[in-house]
Amino acid sequence: MVIDLRQVMAAILTFSMFIMLGNMIKRDHIDPLFETAQESSRVSGNEYTVSKTILVVKESYGPWQEHDYKPAKRCWKKPTLKGKDRSNGYIFFSLTHGPEFHASQVANAVEVARRLGATLALPDIKGTNFGEKKSFGDIYDVKNFVTSLMGVVRVDDDPPIELSNSRLPIVKIPERVSEAFISSEIEPVFRAKRNLRIVTGFDSSPIKAKEYKLAASTYQCPAMFESLKLQTELQGLVDSMVGALRSLSQTTKGRFVVVDLRSEMPQKNICREADASSKRCYDGEEMAEFLKRIGFKQQATVYLTQTGWQGQGGGFKEFRNAFPKTFTKDVIMPAYGKAKFLNSEIPEYERLLDYFMCVQGDVFVPAVVGRFYTTVLGQRIASGRTQVFVPADKRGSNDSAIDYLSLYIRKKNHEAHSCFC
Repeated sequence: MVIDLRQVMAAILTFSMFIMLGNMIKRDHIDPLFETAQESSRVSGNEYTVSKTILVVKESYGPWQEHDYKPAKRCWKKPTLKGKDRSNGYIFFSLTHGPEFHASQVANAVEVARRLGATLALPDIKGTNFGEKKSFGDIYDVKNFVTSLMGVVRVDDDPPIELSNSRLPIVKIPERVSEAFISSEIEPVFRAKRNLRIVTGFDSSPIKAKEYKLAASTYQCPAMFESLKLQTELQGLVDSMVGALRSLSQTTKGRFVVVDLRSEMPQKNICREADASSKRCYDGEEMAEFLKRIGFKQQATVYLTQTGWQGQGGGFKEFRNAFPKTFTKDVIMPAYGKAKFLNSEIPEYERLLDYFMCVQGDVFVPAVVGRFYTTVLGQRIASGRTQVFVPADKRGSNDSAIDYLSLYIRKKNHEAHSCFC
């Protein structure tokens, strides 16, 4: 009998493949059933719990929340408009700078229009370059904007064209406009002209947790947390990206981490936004070390607010080596989204998508504690997604994730807590 060596080698290779497959199944689906960690901790007053004292399935891959996310309970009753149905005039404004500024601009405009008995004109959206402008409906859901503010303020989604295009008086107002400022600085101009445009000025200094305790008014709560929903196509794109990440996260029950880490951070002065409690910005390598230190394993799925990997420094290679299942928007975005929204000439779309991905992620980790982080956190509080870890220098060998839970969550001193119980 002649033995064909090729058949023998093929049989050996086939047998080896079955052994490898068996080991992979054991490692990914059987071993985790017997992994029990010894550490547990809890923060009083919120639902976040890190508990590994009981036998759990695949929970050793990271400090994930156990409960389903439920939107926070509103602390406000929807107001009603009083007085005459006829408007006293129009308040115009624009959304500028980026998604992290938009909610504050809407809240300010609502406060002004409500106090003056004016009609709020649907805003436009200014681009990065001078003269660029988009209609509100290109980004956000117009119907939701009008409906969410019903009873709060009169909204006109199609104001008179002669007013929209005219050169109206402009009044610059502070970020958190007060009733006294409206009465003394805005009302006299409005009474004289009956229509005006307001521009919100933002302080360049960072918003610190200990300073961020101003309570939102009844009018501002729905403006900040309900009025700005993405239009259908963009929301569908975000849902598709979230769905892709969940399907790639089988070892963590469909959960994923969002890390706000971008290559431009070191090049720009964005690091100056860092809170006093954070000594510096964190690069990719440092962020990877932080995630590992608080309990996230190599199998964790991570979304990075970064476009592409080609030629990027800043520790991105080291981050991906530590967490191979790290994805960027250009990888998980459907083809139609790439063609329309991943355009370097229109960077606003990319930042907008990142913003809503940061809101949707099961865990959010910012590389910089600044306005973007603060605004995202407010939306996460409203939706019940309170698992937010803020990097800091190593504190000791017994560090746990709970030690790095956002102070806004632990102390409940974010503005959103005045709107949600």
